[in-house]
Amino acid sequence: MTISKLTDLITLAKSGETKRMAVAAAADKPVLEAVFKAMSEKIVKPILVGDKKEIEEISKELNQSLDGIDIIDEKLPKQAVAIAVALIREGKADILMKGLVSSADLLRGVLNKEKGLRKGSTISHVALFEIPTYHKLLAVTDAAMNVAPNFKEKVAIVNNTVELFHKLGVKQPKVAVVAAVETVNEKMEATVHAAMLTSMCKRNQIKGCILDGPLAVDNAVSKEACDHKGIVSEVGGDSDIIVCPDIEAANVMYKTLNFLAGAKAAAVIMGASVPIVLTSRADTNEAKHFSIALAAAMN
Repeated sequence: MTISKLTDLITLAKSGETKRMAVAAAADKPVLEAVFKAMSEKIVKPILVGDKKEIEEISKELNQSLDGIDIIDEKLPKQAVAIAVALIREGKADILMKGLVSSADLLRGVLNKEKGLRKGSTISHVALFEIPTYHKLLAVTDAAMNVAPNFKEKVAIVNNTVELFHKLGVKQPKVAVVAAVETVNEKMEATVHAAMLTSMCKRNQIKGCILDGPLAVDNAVSKEACDHKGIVSEVGGDSDIIVCPDIEAANVMYKTLNFLAGAKAAAVIMGASVPIVLTSRADTNEAKHFSIALAAAMN
C-alpha cells in the first residue's frame, strides 16, 4: 500500500493485527480521547496504567465504557512508567504511549540501562507531515530529543527515520540533510556533516535509502529551485525525509508547518525496542490520533 496521506496510516494499521498499547499515567482526557478513538477503529488494544479512579471519571465524561479494557491502578506517574515499560519488556504490549507524565520521566524509564527499552545509543523524534503544498508525506527530524546532535548521533537519527519508512513499506526513502546552504563550508558544521553522511550512503555505510546533502530546504522540496541553482540530485524536490542540523531548526520547522502551513502531523519516538507515542499538550486531538495510527501501522 502506498501511503500518501495520514489517513492512510489508519487503513494500514487496520490491515494488520491490532497492536497492544501501554499508556503510562493514562489519566489524561486528551490522551484518552485519542486512545478510545483508535480503539474503536481496532487500531490498538490499550492497557491503561494510572490512577484508576481518575481514568473512570474521565471515561464517564467521554461516555466511554471501560468494559474489556485492562487498567493497572497506579497513582504515581514515575511508577506508572516503570509498569508500562515492564509490559513492553515482558512482551505484553507493542507500543508505549505517554500520558500525564513529564517527557523526562518517561524517557528515564525508556533509557534505563537495566530495565528500559534501549535498542541503540540514540533515540530520536520523527514527525510525519501531510502538507497541502507538497506532493507526498514529509518527515522532519529531530524536533524534540537531540539538542545538538554530533555526527554519530546524526547517523543514528538517519537510521531511525529510515527504519520508520521501511516499516511503512517504503523501501528506499529519499533523505535530504539540510543546512542554510547547499554547498560545503568548513565553517558551517551542518554542511560538513551532510557531506559526510552523503559519502557514507554512497559507500553503503548507511543503507536502505537515497541520501543527499547539504541541501537547503528549497532544494529539498522544490525541483524548480534545484533547476534554478543547477543542482543535480535524486533527492532534490522529492524528499521523503528532512534531517535538520539541530533541535532548534527542526522545532521551528515543525511548528511552522503545523501553525502556518496548514499541515497535519503524526509523530513517534524511534530508536527504542518499540515505537513510542510522545505527544505534546499543544498537539491537536487529530495529531494524537494520527500518532497512535503511525505507531500501530509499523510492521
